[in-house]
Amino acid sequence: MHIGIIASMKKGLEHFIYREVCGLADQGAAISIYPTKHRRGLYNPRPDWTVYRWRAWAVLLAQPLQFLTMPVRYLATLFAAIKHRALVDFFLAAYFAPRMRDVDVIYATFGDRKLFVGYFCKRLLDKPLAVEIHAHELYLNPNPKLFVAALAACDQIIAVTEYNREILRDRFGVDPARVEVVRLSVDLQEHRPANKFVILIVAFWVERKGHEILFQAVKKLGNKDMEVWVVGGEGAEMVPTDVPAMARDVGVESQVAFFGKLNGPALRAVYHACDVFCLPCRHEASGCAEGFPTVIIEAMACGKPVVTTRHVEIPRIVEQILVDENDVDGLAEALERVYVSAPLREQLGRRNRELAEKHFHPRNLHQTMNLLQKISGAAVAPARPTTSTISTAVNSGHQPSAANQKSSHRPDSVRLPSQPIQHAPERQPSEVSV
Repeated sequence: MHIGIIASMKKGLEHFIYREVCGLADQGAAISIYPTKHRRGLYNPRPDWTVYRWRAWAVLLAQPLQFLTMPVRYLATLFAAIKHRALVDFFLAAYFAPRMRDVDVIYATFGDRKLFVGYFCKRLLDKPLAVEIHAHELYLNPNPKLFVAALAACDQIIAVTEYNREILRDRFGVDPARVEVVRLSVDLQEHRPANKFVILIVAFWVERKGHEILFQAVKKLGNKDMEVWVVGGEGAEMVPTDVPAMARDVGVESQVAFFGKLNGPALRAVYHACDVFCLPCRHEASGCAEGFPTVIIEAMACGKPVVTTRHVEIPRIVEQILVDENDVDGLAEALERVYVSAPLREQLGRRNRELAEKHFHPRNLHQTMNLLQKISGAAVAPARPTTSTISTAVNSGHQPSAANQKSSHRPDSVRLPSQPIQHAPERQPSEVSV
């Protein structure tokens, strides 16, 4: 069966429409998309679907040819469009019609302009028409009179809820026997309860951040319970790396979630929710290296275990867990260690919070201020009250707030104590480094 889908692609396909069309295609249907609007978005047509994008000039130029091809039907449908003040929808239908000759059924994904275009296509081609009714077309329909006429012409009306069928009956006089209720669907294999072990990396997409090394380590472990959360995107670098392509090439695309660039509460939320923070820094081929990554400071301040590399200044601050640059095997082993031991994660998180308070306290800014005052010769202004917020990753107050103590929704996540932390017994480097 060949289905002609009339849908809006204003910002790609809507999620539930994309999922529905994928389901139809997976059952063997050939898919052609006739978009009322078309731009790329989050959900775009599959490569094997035919998409008939259009331009206004091409739509207008198609009208004389359609009139010559089917003058009687063209004029009859044109008069109906004029009556209902829907010329734009008619012109688009006349453009689509010759491109719909091979479809077996026309399927309008909403009861608004998608249905109106489908209705005019049906009149021009005499093909069966089905429509799916969702919500807004029942309450804010752009052309209620044409909506009623188009529904009357439909060979099948599908409503996604019983309530919608009742509204069609009560407000628009549609016989309930003509309406089939088909609820939306979800992939129950993709969407099911899961307790994932979340590895967070926050970084611009450049070579020295080591995204590829992290992906290779996760691939080596072969643990489907592990999930990598990638926060960041292209920065100011002249040659950014294609991190999504890296995930695909390594073969871990299904285990990697891309969050884009985050800041403020959204960034703190992913720090709090992750199980371990990982940044496998390395020298670039050009020789460029890190200073000290702010994101490591933020993760430590949030009381998270950190897995990183012996890169420039990092091993002078981060005690554990450290691996060599570009060491995929060592990184995989380190991630496995924190994965299997909730007590180790908690111990590392507590110690990292202590180190953050020791090395990265806001009082460091007083030192900068004093140095600037020293060379400026300006009078010293009265100091303003300060908080003990460390970077942007924690709330104000010397100890984390109650909300921030809940650093993960998992039972084995780190809980920062409200009393001053007692140092955990120091391990020898051979015990904590990989």
